[in-house]
Amino acid sequence: MFTACFGLFLAAFGAATLLPLQSEAVLVGLILSDRYWLWLLLAVATLGNVLGSVVNWWLGRAIERFRDRRWFPVSARHLENARRHYQRYGHWSLLLSWLPVIGDPLTLVAGVMREPLGRFLLIVTLAKGARYGAVALATLGWMS
Repeated sequence: MFTACFGLFLAAFGAATLLPLQSEAVLVGLILSDRYWLWLLLAVATLGNVLGSVVNWWLGRAIERFRDRRWFPVSARHLENARRHYQRYGHWSLLLSWLPVIGDPLTLVAGVMREPLGRFLLIVTLAKGARYGAVALATLGWMS
């Protein structure tokens, strides 16, 4: 059980960073095996994914001090656009952190915008937990 949960945790953690990983496939496979407690799988996947998002948040907080360097990957204009969008939609935009493509950069921008960690954790945990819950419900519905 430990190995399966650890693998799920790593997949979920990696998927929340800017790495192109899919944790949903691992979760579905473990659910279909019918060998593990569903609540444990959901908790491990959510925890791993949220902690991966915290890495993005932390990178966002740390990386802005390098914005004047030539190698900085984002132009000042793009950074200002991201700021403006985040200020417009605010911390509630983190409810979209579960989405592919935009979710991971959104958690990075939250760090750049100095989103308080407590509020970040609450909203991101809700969003990512709901996503894994929906994947589990879809899998269980398909199984019956």
